[in-house]
Amino acid sequence: MPAHIVVPDDFPSVFAGSAAAARLGELGDMTVHSERGADHELELARRIATADAVLALRAYSRFASHVLDAAPRLRLISLWGTGTDSVDLDACRRRGITVTNTAGVNAHAVAEHALALMLAVARRIPSLDAGVRAGDWPRGQLIGLEGKTLGVIGLGAIGRRMATLGAALGMRALVYSATHRADRAAGWSAESVPIDGLLRESDVVSLHLRLTAETEGFLGRERLGMMKPGAILINTARGKLVDRSALLDALRNGPLGGAGLDVFHDEPLPANDPLLQFSNTVLTPHHAGATREVIEAGLRRAVENVECFLRGEPRNVVVGR
Repeated sequence: MPAHIVVPDDFPSVFAGSAAAARLGELGDMTVHSERGADHELELARRIATADAVLALRAYSRFASHVLDAAPRLRLISLWGTGTDSVDLDACRRRGITVTNTAGVNAHAVAEHALALMLAVARRIPSLDAGVRAGDWPRGQLIGLEGKTLGVIGLGAIGRRMATLGAALGMRALVYSATHRADRAAGWSAESVPIDGLLRESDVVSLHLRLTAETEGFLGRERLGMMKPGAILINTARGKLVDRSALLDALRNGPLGGAGLDVFHDEPLPANDPLLQFSNTVLTPHHAGATREVIEAGLRRAVENVECFLRGEPRNVVVGR
């Protein structure tokens, strides 16, 4: 009997009609859902109820323990992307469900976006563009980045690439590894430092941690208060790495001089969100890795993870054997 493979969350659609979809369809009985239900948690449980394997595309699909209870046949969750915070990993371990991801595929694209946010905030590009389009000729000082200090928090593939890009601009790169892997800074122009030192010395701080129970709220009021007056915060990782109320206060009253954010506590960002009131923020819709090349490579690897699992050779495993 062929495996039932479900793609429960192809909305907005990137999978249907792709080469990756054609390949997945050859591996078993495939069902693709390209609409988002009103109550997605209940709808997700319904969609995966008879699945042997799931290819999950969107972080809004939350594989909580009670959702997994609805899928007694489920043996694999193949995630498109790096983050695993949408999956109850402990519940998967208990149930013998393997979880895989596509870590590293989007590293360069996300780092490029983080760099773009840094430049956009420092050079006030959105507000200058808006002024020119409105018939004005804006003036005011901008921030040069050459000779400044870039603090990179997290030394995965994205963090390492961001440090390299900053160094190419002539910035001094400081790095902090949450796993205390200082040796990972060896071989490229970066200095491994404790988190307090990084925050106090950096003109720009770029977040590249995974969201876990330990890293949620990693930048709270105390740590944000350590940052240099006028410093810029860049976050392309997860919104909940930063305490929300502390971030708003730091933007309103200092020390932050600005922020470039691709991720938020609530997504999509509500129309009345206070972040929208700040002229010193540049906001993008959790879209940092959405280049054509990354989408194609990521979908291909997510399908390959399903294929390898079905033939008994799982790879890119986060949970499982």
